[in-house]
Amino acid sequence: MSQILQIQITGMSCTSCVGRVEKALKAVQGVMSANVNLATEMASIEGTASLAELVEAVEGAGYKVPTKTASYGVGGMSCASCVSRVENAMKSLPQIQHAQVNLATERLSVTYVGSLTEVEVSASLIQAGYSLEALQGEQASAEGTSASEQAFYHTDWFPVLGASLLTLPLVLPMFGMLFNKEWMLPAVWQWLLATPVQFYFGGRFYRAAWGALKAKTGNMDLLVAIGTSAAYGLSVYLWWTHTGHHGEPHLYFESSSAVLSLVLLGKYLEHRAKRRTTDALRALEDLKPSSARVWRNDKWQQVLASTVVTQERVQITPGERVPVDGVIVSGASHLDEALISGESIPVSKTKGDKVTGGSVNLDGVIEVEATSVGTESTLAKIIRMVEQAQGAKAPVQALVDKVSAVFVPVVLVIALITLLSWGLVVGDWQLGILNAVAVLVIACPCALGLATPAAIMAGTGTAARFGILVKDATALEQAKAIDMLVFDKTGTLTEGKPKLSQFSAFIGSESALMQQAFALQQHSEHPLGKAIVEQAKAMELEPLSIADFSVVAGKGVQGRVEESELFMGSSLWMEQLGLSLPLNRIEVEGASVSWLARTVAGETELLGLFCFRDELKPHAKRAVKQLKQMGIKVAMLTGDTQASAELVANELGLDLYYAQVLPDDKAKHVQAFQSQGYRVAMVGDGINDAPALAQADLGIAMATGTEVAVSASAMTLMRGEPNLVASALTMAKLTYTKIKQNLFWAFIFNIVGIPLAALGYLNPIIAGAAMAMSSLLVVSNALLLQHWKPEES
Repeated sequence: MSQILQIQITGMSCTSCVGRVEKALKAVQGVMSANVNLATEMASIEGTASLAELVEAVEGAGYKVPTKTASYGVGGMSCASCVSRVENAMKSLPQIQHAQVNLATERLSVTYVGSLTEVEVSASLIQAGYSLEALQGEQASAEGTSASEQAFYHTDWFPVLGASLLTLPLVLPMFGMLFNKEWMLPAVWQWLLATPVQFYFGGRFYRAAWGALKAKTGNMDLLVAIGTSAAYGLSVYLWWTHTGHHGEPHLYFESSSAVLSLVLLGKYLEHRAKRRTTDALRALEDLKPSSARVWRNDKWQQVLASTVVTQERVQITPGERVPVDGVIVSGASHLDEALISGESIPVSKTKGDKVTGGSVNLDGVIEVEATSVGTESTLAKIIRMVEQAQGAKAPVQALVDKVSAVFVPVVLVIALITLLSWGLVVGDWQLGILNAVAVLVIACPCALGLATPAAIMAGTGTAARFGILVKDATALEQAKAIDMLVFDKTGTLTEGKPKLSQFSAFIGSESALMQQAFALQQHSEHPLGKAIVEQAKAMELEPLSIADFSVVAGKGVQGRVEESELFMGSSLWMEQLGLSLPLNRIEVEGASVSWLARTVAGETELLGLFCFRDELKPHAKRAVKQLKQMGIKVAMLTGDTQASAELVANELGLDLYYAQVLPDDKAKHVQAFQSQGYRVAMVGDGINDAPALAQADLGIAMATGTEVAVSASAMTLMRGEPNLVASALTMAKLTYTKIKQNLFWAFIFNIVGIPLAALGYLNPIIAGAAMAMSSLLVVSNALLLQHWKPEES
């Protein structure tokens, strides 16, 4: 059975590494696709290959797959057979490498690759007949060893600090020369300081370079290893050949050590910056509460949040995060949903309202009936969508991959030409080696590899913070070219909750008219019917008893009250019943209408008219104005009446609109716009919008609508606010601009730097600093996206 595995990979330094790993993974039998993200150091593999085969392929290519450990409490075990059952259940999870159970302590320890959630562990244990329990006195799980528990020489910063301290005495004499001071150390001391920098702190470059050579390819580590080894080797050669001569020879140990120190510093800073690009994702992960208070066995119990099941009742007190999606069955409160929907203002919630897992309960005690838990919760789906977007490759990345495939071999050839030119033509082999070293060191495929994913991760993460979810990187490229935006009306531009604006009785009193309409609509799920019920209750009316009730599809409802047959529905239906309408099938001031008629003793007569209005959303007018300011043509498609559509179109200032559009015809309209040369984005929220969302160049769904609409779209807006549409398009364009800027800087560093180094205008130390800065620059430039905020409405 095909599956998708996420595997972390360490040791990659540039896009050539990405190509190597992808090639190795795709060579494994059963792998259908493999996608490696340099910025996250994660590989996503789809296929039937086992984890062991994939790990072997990665390690065979010269890289490492780090493993993590986690511990859990297991409930329900009673004997040794339980131990093997639990272990086998764990081993059935594809990412588990090793599982061990201690029956005495009822503790499960697992070693795994990639990511492993409590939800997955709990599901496997439940399927085997056991339960996941909290470990007493410690956290339920721990991924590896924390940085504070690591030995200092295993921390990320130690190689940078160690190499820098040893390099400092080597480079200080260069500053002394500016003041005519002779601080140069004896050759033996230079060698003693440079050697540990070269082979201990710089050992990672040799190991990675050797892996690249074994795989018959090249990467940044190979360039650094060759370049610094050449400078180090030249220094050793000059020292040895100078033995017996007076004075100290001019050596270049400071060049090799300084280059390695600068590159290590650059990689450290780059790593820290890359972690910031995933801040939004980590913030979402942190929203998941670890425990929940549920009503079990006639009492409230504190349990792991991952063990809550649907229809269980959960209690949330002030200050706690909601652990599940659900509906409030008791209590009222204000909830902070900022990190879920981007809504900065707390939302009032009371009995019957839906709540989303991860939101914060601010001021009241509420009880919630769970409707979606674990991987089916809204938060879990948001996290999956953000992960999917951040792991995707933009279409422009194909160009980068092609360049990276030949980058290292081309640089090696240029370095060789530099060496031979200076040696054979100029006659200075020593300078030729230094210039060749500078060429090798300044060449930076890392910046090329990070340019696109860093921008995508920062952009999609920031967008998610404000309630805009991007499904994949292709959506970003589509968004930048949109010049026509098509809205659905109901639920998108309007509230989707029609209200009774007026009603008139032709026979009898208005109170009697409303009471009869209430009888027909008391159990209705139709929005117009609900509006009738709401008004009748406001008038404190009691519904009459009704018999033979039925819904007439596309027309209305009918039923018997005492001796009268009542009909309530559209103008067309009334005419089919033989009635003459006083308003000649018009809609009053753009409102939707419904008529009430009755048949008594064979005579049918009109009783009254009901008019409904669906109010515009508060920011709809502002949304249309923003889109027009961006040069985008704004249209509307609706199945509502011509008069109702015209009213909305005029009020919002739309460029064009089409009314009474059947669901199947919405996609045809979008296709017609595309045939006119427009790049069309469609915004909708209902099942009937799904075909049009799929047909559009860019589908944008309101998450307040149906799951079908969300699935058919490339972007999802977590709040049903139309002004988020302009924000989504703006964010997409900004992200794509950052991608282009990053690629420009990445290419310009190499296009300008390599010739300068070859011509002798850059010494190896400056070249090393430039290479380190190039990667840091593209990541830092991408991080500027984190300062973006949507325009205030």
